[in-house]
Amino acid sequence: MNNYETVFILTPVLSDAQMKEAVERFTSLLKAEGAEIVNVEHWGLRKLAYPIDKKTTGFYQLIEFEAEGDVIAKLEVHFRRDERVIRFLTFRQDKFAAEYAVKRRNLKSTTLKETAKEN
Repeated sequence: MNNYETVFILTPVLSDAQMKEAVERFTSLLKAEGAEIVNVEHWGLRKLAYPIDKKTTGFYQLIEFEAEGDVIAKLEVHFRRDERVIRFLTFRQDKFAAEYAVKRRNLKSTTLKETAKEN
């Protein structure tokens, strides 16, 4: 199994419930295909580098997972069919990218714990 990372942008007109439902749909699709979800991050509403379909912002989402290579084609077909997805990018992480992702997650979790202790 390989480590993969997919980032996709959802249209900005979605409500929070619709956005969470879209993310849940893609994570459940990955789980149904035998993938193991490692990390899911919501990066929030961000400005796009250039307008896409007359939209200048979008909700960015990140999913890190471990899966076989044939799962990617099925995932990307669902991305293309879902009109809520503006853009997507999926790539296989090499060993250096996978190590960096682990360090980034650990750093983020320790930062969140420290913030919680201060409050």
